[in-house]
Amino acid sequence: MFLIKKISTIILGSILLSIGINFFLVPFKLLDGGMIGLGLIVNYLTGIQAGLAIIGLSIPIFILAWVYHRDYFYNSLHGMLLSAFMIDYLSKLHYSLIAKFHFSSILSAVLGGIFIGIGIGIMLRYKTSTGGTDLLAQFLSRIYKVNIGITIFILDSLIICLGGLLISFKAFILSTVTIIFVGIFTSLCTWNMEQDPVQ
Repeated sequence: MFLIKKISTIILGSILLSIGINFFLVPFKLLDGGMIGLGLIVNYLTGIQAGLAIIGLSIPIFILAWVYHRDYFYNSLHGMLLSAFMIDYLSKLHYSLIAKFHFSSILSAVLGGIFIGIGIGIMLRYKTSTGGTDLLAQFLSRIYKVNIGITIFILDSLIICLGGLLISFKAFILSTVTIIFVGIFTSLCTWNMEQDPVQ
């Protein structure tokens, strides 16, 4: 039963994450933090698919997980691969959404953050993630006893600062709004996780 719940959670989390990225962030060239943010930066600057970039950029962290904590490696690999696939698969649909709905950039930043935060948070509840800096955040939160959502927020901040330099100052400001909401909703989904993890 737990395995079925975990698989369902990974699928649902990946879909929510992909909706947040493709329907709300990409139309305004906004960023999430972490490896997703780095993948989006690569996508905006080179045209390489964001999901493919995420897989490539995640390799060093997965090597680290393989060496030091195999459980994190196995628990995150499928989450990262499915999320990357869904991001690239749903990327074809975001233009049709733009044609039907006219969200402002600030509303898109908020909604994108909410969808991404919930997607990441529910996967973390079942001890899986999209890998990348989410995986790194699990290492750090375990070592320093800090909530995973807060750890991700700090890492995300560093990534969007880089994005602000490479994309635009407007992207930096709006992406800051996004990661605030990602951090809030990831924290809400993972609150007390260390003390009372889902089994």
